[in-house]
Amino acid sequence: MHPVIECRHLTHYYGSKPALCDVSWSLKPGRILGLLGRNGAGKTTTINILNSFLTPTAGLCLLFGEAADRLSPATKARIGYLIEGHVQYDFFNLHQIERFYAAFYPRWNTAIYRHLVGKLDLAPSQRISSMSCGQRSQVALALILAQQPDLIIMDDYSMGLDPGYRRLFVEVIRDYAADGRRGILLTSHIVQDLEGLVDDVVIYQHGRVLVDSTVAALTDGFRKYSFVTHDSFPDIFDPVRLLRLEHHPKRSALYGFLDLENARRELERRHIQAHDLRAESLTLEDIFIALTGKY
Repeated sequence: MHPVIECRHLTHYYGSKPALCDVSWSLKPGRILGLLGRNGAGKTTTINILNSFLTPTAGLCLLFGEAADRLSPATKARIGYLIEGHVQYDFFNLHQIERFYAAFYPRWNTAIYRHLVGKLDLAPSQRISSMSCGQRSQVALALILAQQPDLIIMDDYSMGLDPGYRRLFVEVIRDYAADGRRGILLTSHIVQDLEGLVDDVVIYQHGRVLVDSTVAALTDGFRKYSFVTHDSFPDIFDPVRLLRLEHHPKRSALYGFLDLENARRELERRHIQAHDLRAESLTLEDIFIALTGKY
């Protein structure tokens, strides 16, 4: 079975500036993948290549085994896109836009659409242009899920949403993926929304893949050890070992795929005298910041 998405050695330049450098990863059926990275890391460039808005300088992107820029109509009908909660044709009302979209998708499910927009408690005659940002995003989600796509790509789906709407998005996405057949790709600047939702993460840094892992392997293996020291040392990040060392006046920190004994050895190897070395729990957002930096 083909991966739902497969990126092979993607490279792209804007003039002489590299945006993606030999990027490879895949999304398998039945998985939810979070594509993460700081601003400018290459996420939007990747999304634009997936949408065939951009042709990469080198490499290949496949959707269901077909090149992203040469998809057959049948494959296009299997893909739903949500780009920053955007709804086209916002001059339509709720009833009109459903009729318009339904004509293009043979698997259209009216019950799904009406269930989701019904949560808005709005009249079918209300124009989308008169709705709040969160309401428009909910309509966009309903329009996508009613298509019953086998791949959903959601780029910064939580932008502009209040906590209630973000929680609703997470619940709906999780329920939609529960049958294990569909692939979902998410990007978001609010990393905590993805915890408990995504199965896999790909983290970009400076246009390269820094991490490609299951969430379970990342959260189980990546640790923080805080300690007290009177030694002074510069902050260090090793992108090969995925190890970060931070100096603070009160409690310094060592991050990495290390157990307690190997953490002690790492500090000894660097001639750092550590006192009160202790493990501390990390959220997915904590891990993301530890890997990509605070600034």
